[in-house]
Amino acid sequence: MGSVVPARVCPLLLVDGHHLLWSGTMGFPAEIRSRDKTRELTGAFAFFALLRCVVRDDLDTTAPEIIVVFDGEQGSADRKTEDADYKANRPTTPEALKPLQFLQPVKDGLDAFGFAWTEVENAEADDSIATLARAHPDRPVRIMSGDQDYYQLLDADHVRVIARSRNAGKRVIGPEEVTGRFKVTPAQWADYRSLTGDPSDNIPGVRGIGPGTAAKYLSGGLTLDELPTSGRLTGVKGQAVHDAWPDVLRWRDMIRMRTDVPVTAHPTGVPSPELPKAADVIAKLGLW
Repeated sequence: MGSVVPARVCPLLLVDGHHLLWSGTMGFPAEIRSRDKTRELTGAFAFFALLRCVVRDDLDTTAPEIIVVFDGEQGSADRKTEDADYKANRPTTPEALKPLQFLQPVKDGLDAFGFAWTEVENAEADDSIATLARAHPDRPVRIMSGDQDYYQLLDADHVRVIARSRNAGKRVIGPEEVTGRFKVTPAQWADYRSLTGDPSDNIPGVRGIGPGTAAKYLSGGLTLDELPTSGRLTGVKGQAVHDAWPDVLRWRDMIRMRTDVPVTAHPTGVPSPELPKAADVIAKLGLW
């Protein structure tokens, strides 16, 4: 996992806001309601409860500066222009979109307690987080999200991902965990996913190419651009990659995160205040 960050360096904790809002609303162990039982508060309560737990229990650093990053309303537009099927598999029923009702209360809660957040209209949170991470190579960066696309940002001394869904003690993910599990490096992640696909974003990948085959094709640090002339694309599966090649390159471009987003948050290098209890946030917002 690496050594603990020296106290003199203020780490940067970048929180994937929509991911946390969805996982909290849909996966919190108990429904939280107002005292008169007329309003559900689960999403807002869970957001702050889970964030507090991560800072308290899971960080491998000293007290961080926290910035919550939300998807812009038109964040997916550019990728959908490139591929109309991008995220088209995500349900849009009222139940599936239930977390959105808690978005404004969460933002209000962050404001009320002095926590920074940012949202760029035409950028996904992934791209804004990637921009912030790359803009501060002098600071340890931790990204709170269960989205594996962030693996492409990992490096041994700078960026790690915290996935709350994993077992305690195994929630901080670095390059060694990615290489050990997937047999590719973080630098190869977009190449790897363009071959295997990414069901969460409705990227199909090459038919018949699973994780093992994709890792074999990229073994030894090979890049996707080197693959066609590597001699590795043989047989039926190799032909499938050749046939899908324009799509593979397009999928890779969609998976790659942008690092040029005009984010509105400007890290200060100063640790954020101590996170309040979730119940205190709900009380301050007058929602009980």
